[in-house]
Amino acid sequence: MRREIFAICASGTQVGAATAVFDGSRLQIDSGVSNNGRGARLAERLAFDGVGLPVEWQITGTSLMGGTVDETFSDTRSAQSGRFWRSQADSGTDADTGPALYLAADPGPLAPWIYARAALAAGGEIAALPSGRVRAGRLSRVRLGVGLDAVELDFVMVTGTALTPQWVLVDPDLRLVACTGGNLGLFREIAIREDRIPVLQDLESLMRSTEEATLAEIARRVCHEYATTIRFSNVRVFNPHAGKLSPPASVTVYDGTIAAIEPEPARARFVDEVTIDGGGGTLLPGLHDMHAHIGGWSGLYYLAAGVTTVRDMGNVDDELKALRQRFAAGTAAGPRVIPSGFLEGRSGYSMQLGVIPDSLGEALEVVRRYAAEGYHQIKIYNSVDPDWVAPLAAEAHRLGLRVAGHVPAFSTPDRVIEDGYDEITHVNQLMLGWLLGPGEDTRTPLRLTAMARAAGLDLDSAAVMHTVARMAADGIGLDTTAVILERLMLSRAQTVTAGDAAYLSHLPVSYQRQRKRTYVPYCDGAELDAYEASFARVLELIGLLHRQGVPLWPGTDDGTGFTLHRELELYVAAGLPAVEVLQIATLGCARHLGLGHSHGSVERGKAASLILLDGDPTSDISAVRRVSAVMNEGRLSFPAEIYRELSVAPFTAPPPVSVPGSARSGLR
Repeated sequence: MRREIFAICASGTQVGAATAVFDGSRLQIDSGVSNNGRGARLAERLAFDGVGLPVEWQITGTSLMGGTVDETFSDTRSAQSGRFWRSQADSGTDADTGPALYLAADPGPLAPWIYARAALAAGGEIAALPSGRVRAGRLSRVRLGVGLDAVELDFVMVTGTALTPQWVLVDPDLRLVACTGGNLGLFREIAIREDRIPVLQDLESLMRSTEEATLAEIARRVCHEYATTIRFSNVRVFNPHAGKLSPPASVTVYDGTIAAIEPEPARARFVDEVTIDGGGGTLLPGLHDMHAHIGGWSGLYYLAAGVTTVRDMGNVDDELKALRQRFAAGTAAGPRVIPSGFLEGRSGYSMQLGVIPDSLGEALEVVRRYAAEGYHQIKIYNSVDPDWVAPLAAEAHRLGLRVAGHVPAFSTPDRVIEDGYDEITHVNQLMLGWLLGPGEDTRTPLRLTAMARAAGLDLDSAAVMHTVARMAADGIGLDTTAVILERLMLSRAQTVTAGDAAYLSHLPVSYQRQRKRTYVPYCDGAELDAYEASFARVLELIGLLHRQGVPLWPGTDDGTGFTLHRELELYVAAGLPAVEVLQIATLGCARHLGLGHSHGSVERGKAASLILLDGDPTSDISAVRRVSAVMNEGRLSFPAEIYRELSVAPFTAPPPVSVPGSARSGLR
């Protein structure tokens, strides 16, 4: 019997642990994470066959937000009974006798190693259950540590198990040293064996450099640049100033700038023009996600979804700077990023991200650093002392920064507005001010589960109308992220929610299973009904805020771009006309970010951040999902090509493109 302990670290800080007990062909893993007041706690019991395939896998415990986990897989092919599985997401059987690797719906932090070992034993690729294929490849052999503590390790990339690759470090006997799950943003939790914690920084550097090289290769394949004019012909241009589509038109771009907009038929002005036949579709300014935590892989998803600008709401500062530079240079494919400076307080519930100041003086220095580095705003988080908000906001405003954020624990929306907030982050953070009692702690999952109380909220009450009137009078905006509340509050086991239905079947099966479960803890059907009624009240509030003149900014707190599409659909469901939603998502967001002079509309002289849609989003907002081409700062991409790189089934075929031979030399 062998017992190993793994630390689970985020941003260099331990946020959890996993204990693995190996007993012959059996493995017991007990793990727990607490980061930002939440985290999964799981007990896993596995048995393996002679080549490392799980033949039994039981998982019990609670998931990230406290939902119940009770999952079973059993491979009884030896008894001619096949394989069966049961989880919150689904249940099924498989009578095939060939080797197949079960992908758990709620796996623990060491699952990437389980998948890597099985795929490597099968020669690098193996069929997956319930469907798909898993691939694992040794990228390199690395030496970590110094002197007698140095060790030779194999660096393995695993694909087919998540939206992004998973990274695993093993010794020559395939014993696990470290691994990390699929990661869309720059928040990365790494499980590392306790005796190897001293090389954690080296390991993180290795993962970053490998990921950067992989993303650079993809960018070379999916980002096309031409040293000539690019023409979008036969398109209808959305004008956010007028709120309508143009008659059929032709739009030309040169050197990343919109050069001309002409009525059709328009004649080519250069013999080597690259022509994209829009087929009568809509040419729209690029969309904005106003609440992102972006990473290299999410850049690809955003671009494919037509999101050409994101506002990052808190990240690993040095890594975000480097990523922004790579996006701008084209060595990674992704949107323009407007950074917000994250500011958290110290508590047992702190989000482990960057420097956490221990005093108001230190916090003010952090604000000054963000200003000196050109940040757009500061974002205040849950554990910040409410008494710090006013001086932090005053210093930020003195330096030209905006102030946004959560409502810190034990404060209220009215107080943070009085103390200097320009914008509140998340619609639930606003609503909790009307739902919670004194002393209730929003540093815990209560900031989400208490939303079940919203069903009984009177939106005409004096408390609600006082806050709304103050926001409208002072132009205090709301970064809504309603789509994440929908995902949490309406998630139901073995059900695809309305928010996921349009895209989920295109994604890897492991991600599909994650989305078909109940995220929130509950005792009975009445509690689930309360969540349903409460989310309807969320949409009613969004409609009310818009009618009262409160600025709304569509954000997702996700990383796929699919949820930005859903956020816009939810605005329409809340009563906003589709045209007004498009105006907000394009020129409105650009102006709010200080980019209205160069972005947000299709006008001569503006940057060519454009998306081509198959359909008319002014009459059907869901047409924003049908993106066939994207131009981001002059680089042309086709979502179908990007999605194939991500093992996602494309949604729309690329438009016909004519590339004269003389222009091909400009194709990267």
